[in-house]
Amino acid sequence: MPAGERSERRVAGLTVTANGGKDTRDVADVVVVGAGTIGGWASWFARRNGAKRVVVIERDLAGQGASSRAAGIVRAQGGTREAVALGRWSIDFYNRQHDLLGTDSGFRELGYLLLAVTSRDEREGRERVAMQRADGLDARWLGVDEAVELNPTLAPNGFRGASYVATDGHIDPPRNVRAYSLAMQRSKVDLRERTAFTGLRCSGPRVVGVETSAGPIATERVILTGGPALRAVGRIAGATIPAGGARHQVAVSEPHDAFGVDRLPMVFDVGAGLYWRLEEGGLLWGMSNPDERPGRARTIDWTYLRRMQRRLRRFVPVTGDLGIRKVWAATIDYTPDHLPIIGPLITSDGEGVDGTVVASAAGHGMMWGPAVAKVAADLAVKGRTSVVDVSGFGLDRFDEQGRSPSYDPIALPFPIDLSDDPEE
Repeated sequence: MPAGERSERRVAGLTVTANGGKDTRDVADVVVVGAGTIGGWASWFARRNGAKRVVVIERDLAGQGASSRAAGIVRAQGGTREAVALGRWSIDFYNRQHDLLGTDSGFRELGYLLLAVTSRDEREGRERVAMQRADGLDARWLGVDEAVELNPTLAPNGFRGASYVATDGHIDPPRNVRAYSLAMQRSKVDLRERTAFTGLRCSGPRVVGVETSAGPIATERVILTGGPALRAVGRIAGATIPAGGARHQVAVSEPHDAFGVDRLPMVFDVGAGLYWRLEEGGLLWGMSNPDERPGRARTIDWTYLRRMQRRLRRFVPVTGDLGIRKVWAATIDYTPDHLPIIGPLITSDGEGVDGTVVASAAGHGMMWGPAVAKVAADLAVKGRTSVVDVSGFGLDRFDEQGRSPSYDPIALPFPIDLSDDPEE
C-alpha cells in the first residue's frame, strides 16, 4: 500500500485500519463515552492519574439521565466482599470531596437499617454482618426493639430485626452532577455534549480511536460507560454487554414532624425492593417492579406505586395520612447478577479489545459510582488498581445467555431476562 494511504474494513462492529487510522487533527490520551456519574468522575480520575488530554463524549447533556434523578442512597452494606469495598471507598470519597474539590455531592450520614422480614432474611442478614465485620466494616445486627429505638417511626412488628451501619447515608444527585461537572471543568477535561458515540477504530487487537457523530478521535485508551444505554453502546462497538434498563420510581411525601429531624436511619425492605429516607421534611421512598418488562421509563406506574405505598404504611404507620408531594420515574441500569462490569470490551466473536475498559455500576451509580469510576480510570491509565479485586467483574464471567456464577443479593429486584428489552 502506498505511503500515507489507509485501508479500512469492518469486523464485528469495529473499524479495523491497516495503519492504525490515527487522525492527528483530534487526539486524546483517554476518551470516555458517557457523561453520567461514572463517566464524569472517571474523566477526572484519569486526569489525576496523569492523562494529559481527556475527552468525554455525551450524546445528550452531562448528568441528564438517571444521574440527576436517582434517590442517592449510598451504603457499604454490600452482599459480597467486593461490594463492601466499593461502597466503603465511595463513602470515603464523598466525605473527602470538599477538601479535594472545594465542592461536594451533599453526602449526609444517616445510618441504614436493612430489614429482615422472614426467617431466611434474618439468617442471611446475620451471615452478611459476620462477613462485613470480618472485612472491617462496623456492621451490627439489631433486634426489633433496637431498630425501633434508632428509628422511632418504625412499627414494632412485621420484621424480625435488621442489619445496621451508622456511616451509610445519601447524596443529593443533582448536586453530584454539579460536583463532577465542576471537577471536569477545573481539570480541563474536554466535555463534548450532544456528540454520539458511533464506533471504535482498531488496529489488530488494540483500540486506536473512536468514531463520533462529530468525527473521529485518535486514542489508545477508551472507557465505555452509558448506564441504561450501555447495552446499546456495546452493540455499536460490536459486543454484547449483559446490561439492561428498567423503570425506577421515587416519591416524596408531604412534610411531617416525625421527619423534621437531622438524623433518622434510612430503611431498606430488601425482599420487596422498597427503601426510604428523609427528604425535605418528609419521606422519600423508591422501588422497582421485577415483574414488568425491562426498558425505558416513560410513565408513572400508579398501580404499583400505590401498592408499595401501602407496604410502606405497614412499616411506617405515620405515612398513612400523608399525601405525595412529588413523584418521578427514571430509567436505571442493572446487570443480571447485580454486580458491576469493569474490564476490557469483549467483542461478539470472543476477542478482547486492548485499551478498552467497560464500566457499569449495575444500578448503583450513586453508591458505587466513584469507586467504579476510579477503578476504570486506573485500569485505563495504569493498567491496575488497588481499590478492589476486579478479577470477577469482567465480561468474561457471563455466558452466552448473560448468566453469571456471581450474585449480590442486596439489590433492587430488577427483571432478569434482558432479551425482553424492547430497546433491543
